[in-house]
Amino acid sequence: MAALPKKVADRIVAGIKRFQPVIAAAKARDVNESDTVIIVTDMLGEVFGYDKYSEITSEHAIRGTFCDLAVRLDGTIQLLLEVKAIGLDLKDAFVKQAVDYAANQGVEWVLLTNGDIWRAYRVAFTKPIESELVFELVISKVDPKSEADQTLLYTLSKEGWQKSALGDYHEQWQALSRFFLGAIILTDPVLDVIRRELRRVFPDVKIESEQIRDVLLQEVIKREVVEGEKAEVARKRIKKTAERPLRVRSAKNNDDAPAPTDGPQGGSPQTGPSDKSPEPTK
Repeated sequence: MAALPKKVADRIVAGIKRFQPVIAAAKARDVNESDTVIIVTDMLGEVFGYDKYSEITSEHAIRGTFCDLAVRLDGTIQLLLEVKAIGLDLKDAFVKQAVDYAANQGVEWVLLTNGDIWRAYRVAFTKPIESELVFELVISKVDPKSEADQTLLYTLSKEGWQKSALGDYHEQWQALSRFFLGAIILTDPVLDVIRRELRRVFPDVKIESEQIRDVLLQEVIKREVVEGEKAEVARKRIKKTAERPLRVRSAKNNDDAPAPTDGPQGGSPQTGPSDKSPEPTK
């Protein structure tokens, strides 16, 4: 993700410094949901840069029900927020109502917050409708000087939204998820690379890619990583995008050559590039 514009970074830092004591005081008073909505609305303006008079709507009606807040940009609802009282623990059950709101409106992103904890969910328009938690941010624990924290806050800002920062963050988060890494490891090009390296270590031992696949499935990779809907989504996407690069590779290189990569390089969005390969898990 590109560096934050200085003006945006300065606003985020100043906003967090201002609202951390506000949140602490509200927790001490155990304010109700209505008062929490006021705090969240002010944060959307002062921290995240939205115009709270024209771009934030309250009690947005969707098919006869209401969500607490919605962000409207260029006349279109972009983001729905479900707000709970600041002293209330956020539970999974709270997400369903907000996701139902989003699905009815065709909105891809939902925030669940109690003012201090902010959770970003991406809505999947499947049958049934599903959602996945992309990240959780705790304002009281944010370090305003931390570049990683600033970057995460930026994904929720107006400027970040206009640059698709939240979608980009999700894409990189998804690329580094255990489901995609598990699916990548089990592809033929990666198995061929593993086989090649094993043959370098054990030149007199005949090892086939299928044997490596069996060991990975039975003894190295957790079953939950390669089974289930998320694993299937990862396999389908990898299969769809891998065909062209594999044809190019096979025309130019021998079977033992490593496959080219099209995905993002480096580590997670918060930690930056990493030169460490993922360790196998049991």
